[in-house]
Amino acid sequence: MGAYMQQLDPNRRSPETQTFDSALHSRLVGQEEAVAAVVDFYQVFRAGLNTPGRPVANLLFLGPTGSGKTRIVEAAAHILFGDPRAVIKVDCAEFQHSHEIAKLVGSPPGYLGHRETHPLITQETLSQYHTEELKLSFVLFDEIEKASDALWQLLLGILDKATLTLGDNRRVDLSQSVIFMTSNLGGTEISELMGGGMGFVQPADKTEDRLDDKINRTATQSARKKFSPEFINRIDKMVVFHPLRRDQLEKVLDIELEMVQKRVLDTARAQFVFRLTPEAREFLLAEGTDIKYGARHLKRAIERHLVYPLASLLATGQIQLGDVVMIDLEAGRNGLLFLRESGGALVPASGPALGAFAHVALASGGRPADLPAAISTADATARSAEARSAALPGPAAAGTRTRNSG
Repeated sequence: MGAYMQQLDPNRRSPETQTFDSALHSRLVGQEEAVAAVVDFYQVFRAGLNTPGRPVANLLFLGPTGSGKTRIVEAAAHILFGDPRAVIKVDCAEFQHSHEIAKLVGSPPGYLGHRETHPLITQETLSQYHTEELKLSFVLFDEIEKASDALWQLLLGILDKATLTLGDNRRVDLSQSVIFMTSNLGGTEISELMGGGMGFVQPADKTEDRLDDKINRTATQSARKKFSPEFINRIDKMVVFHPLRRDQLEKVLDIELEMVQKRVLDTARAQFVFRLTPEAREFLLAEGTDIKYGARHLKRAIERHLVYPLASLLATGQIQLGDVVMIDLEAGRNGLLFLRESGGALVPASGPALGAFAHVALASGGRPADLPAAISTADATARSAEARSAALPGPAAAGTRTRNSG
């Protein structure tokens, strides 16, 4: 009788990899190919099958500014190491001249001031976020196209042999590191493709699949023109980040609002919760949508139209501990209106966890969000009958002005 054969599934992910995947998706909108690439290298590393003598992975992220290239690295670091800054970041714009390479590897002995020039990448900095369970490091070369020839030569050795020789001849082992590289090459052409300018996009090319193919082709061709074949040959995965579309920016808005709410609840002055009407959300999206600048433009719009006014209201004592602030679009449709629902939420002085209040800030449709019983000291019905709304003036306005026009 023949041996029993069981079919195996190589696409199955381990529980810890599934957790990492879910957490990454919760912090990054779109860019499925990039998320899959990061999750794949993590599973290979956890299985112990990464190639010996090379970095765990060499990933090149291409695409326009504001599409999430740096964000995904910081999000992965936050999930795995508990700190989004647990990344050794090399800003290649600072290494456009050959002599500046000393800032990365340190000056050789004998040079004036060599003891004061500390290398950016050392074995100690690579291992500072290692734990007993996870000995992994992230190294990010940002805007790699701006690097000097001297940095290119160093990179070839790092990508191929996972070693870096410092100025004092010490060797740094990067075999337990993931090398991320980002580049905006092709970003201008991609933005024109999205806008249909300069005759790049014909009516037949407007379908999403055709547009995605053109974006991929534009970015990869720009990279192959700029980078040498020996550099391209050392890259494990080249990922193209696509400009964020309207529905994706709506999800980014939800994530950013949740982060603002967390900042509010972490403040020592007065914890409060806020919620936006659909009109206010639409205003922030309209102000923050720009194909050229991506999600960064939306973040700037949130800071300008939401965070700054809230900070002013908080600093002047117009918002108190436990208030609920409702944010609407003012009648002139060129600014936001801030209303306080006094006694709307009771927040303990010790400061609540974000989970208890996040749904208030993210309530859609302008519908009141029920507050958790654990933080309420009165019956919801009775409180709503007693609640009074007071208009709050904008940060730069005096008297009784109630809008923020940015």
